[in-house]
Amino acid sequence: MTPLPPPEPTAHPIEPPATRNGVVASAAYRAGCRIADVPIAEAGNWAKMPDTFVWIGLLEPEEGLLDEVKHQFGLHELAVEDALHAHQRPKVEVYGDSLFMVLRTARLENNELMLGETHVFAGKGYVVTVRHGASSSYATVRARVESAPSLLKHGEDFVVYAIMDHVVDCYFPVLDQLAATVDDLDTRLISRPPGMNDVECIHQLRRDMERLRRNASPLLEVCSRLERFDLPIIDPVMRPYYRDVQDHVIRVNDQIGSLREVLSFAFETSMILAAGRQNDVTRKLAAWAAILAVPTAIAGLYGMNFEHMPELHWRYGYPAVLAVIAVSCVALYVRFKRAGWL
Repeated sequence: MTPLPPPEPTAHPIEPPATRNGVVASAAYRAGCRIADVPIAEAGNWAKMPDTFVWIGLLEPEEGLLDEVKHQFGLHELAVEDALHAHQRPKVEVYGDSLFMVLRTARLENNELMLGETHVFAGKGYVVTVRHGASSSYATVRARVESAPSLLKHGEDFVVYAIMDHVVDCYFPVLDQLAATVDDLDTRLISRPPGMNDVECIHQLRRDMERLRRNASPLLEVCSRLERFDLPIIDPVMRPYYRDVQDHVIRVNDQIGSLREVLSFAFETSMILAAGRQNDVTRKLAAWAAILAVPTAIAGLYGMNFEHMPELHWRYGYPAVLAVIAVSCVALYVRFKRAGWL
């Protein structure tokens, strides 16, 4: 298959200013070329023209604007309600001769995972995207699609593929940043016992990866339906493209699973190392306690002040006791040193 041109190397493209309460772009296409910018009120008429389709991009539109789009293309009221209120799981639904898809977008802002939604209406002569929350601009998607007229000739189903491909590809920069954080945390945990900040960081990373997994995994089913089933506007020639998106989703899920395993192994290793360090300290304390017990016991014995203690009146008693203490302590020290306790 012929791939889309590579995206521009910008992290978060500049969003074109929205007009009319959320309209970012509205254009008509024919024979793989953009032929005109069209107002929403005329979009339905353009969509009825032969070999022509309209691609409308909306950003958090108001209810009145969605009602107008619904009227222009005959969108199903349940799908419009979902697009208005958002907070949907990734899915694809069929309403007559049209498709309605929900895709979840993700990006990191100040090391915080931000999630958003993109709702896609697609039918004969139109593609409408409705974005909510955190999401990269689709201006780059439109530019890439328009720069490949031979592919854009396929029409609405190719635009749907390009949108899905963009959404899934935006997961990879997020995973790269999470992987860098996990690697840095892994290095810190190996060098020292985990602190409260490390535990909080591990909890946040696991939470972010679980949220990302919940949003990416359902896309496997969406891609599978688009690839294998006879759905409206999806031509058989486009199905391999959706298989390519599915492969990307599988990679995303595999990377999430790998990062979770690395994080778990790092934490388990740090706990094992911390327990080993604690055991080393415990052994050292026990060894020194045993060594110090010798002079303590002897001094305590001769501090009982009994009258009849033979060594008390012996001329060499004091040096002898000191010698016994010294020899005993040295012997214990050597013994513990050989055993690895000191």
